[in-house]
Amino acid sequence: MTKLVHKLGLSPTLAFHDVYSLDDPSLLAFVPRPVHALLLVFPTTETYEKARATEDGPLPEYNASGSGEEVLWFRQTIRNACGMMGLLHCACNGGAREMIGMSKTHNTFPDPKIGGNEKLTKRKLAPETDLANLITSALPLDPSSRAQLLETSPGIAQAHASAASGGDTAAPSAEANIDLHFVAFIKSAENHLWELDGRRKGPLNRGKLGDDGDVLAEKALDLGVRRFLKREEELGGDLRFSLVALAPSMD
Repeated sequence: MTKLVHKLGLSPTLAFHDVYSLDDPSLLAFVPRPVHALLLVFPTTETYEKARATEDGPLPEYNASGSGEEVLWFRQTIRNACGMMGLLHCACNGGAREMIGMSKTHNTFPDPKIGGNEKLTKRKLAPETDLANLITSALPLDPSSRAQLLETSPGIAQAHASAASGGDTAAPSAEANIDLHFVAFIKSAENHLWELDGRRKGPLNRGKLGDDGDVLAEKALDLGVRRFLKREEELGGDLRFSLVALAPSMD
């Protein structure tokens, strides 16, 4: 994951780290702070699908675009690309976004809380990186047009293919049935915790966070990952999951 987002243009001063516990302070202490995004990986169970359909049912389709958006959300139309969608949601939002294009020697984080408090359109992106080009092109588009942009973006496709071919396991075809899904959690400049999932009707605002907390803080975990796992437990779902954090690199 780290290699892929670096290839796309995210600063090498950021990296993905495994989160080994949601409750043990000694294990949570291994994760560098601030955490700019969390990426939850889980099996798509019947419990999850029912809960998703129930929550999405009354919600309108998200059609926002431009400078008024609090987050940049991509609708997923490419099969078996939820991992890539999750990575893009992590890298293109919150404090991580301000780190696009920064070199390894530029290791000062804009804000100790979330990496910056500016509106999305006020943040200056380094030119000539795939992530910067994607964000610049995507911001004025509606979600349907953004999905088409991803489908035709050569830089994103090449980076995805390169990362997939570099693993020990062959990448699945677009037609394969994959039961794992990826969901990102980020903190916006307005201190809201957002759940970003390209299979939903739009981005989901999970609640207000404090000024001094990141997405691995207790309140963020309660509103996000723990809430998700509690629902699975109560409804007899599958509690297998993996969690990675996008945070300062330890190199």
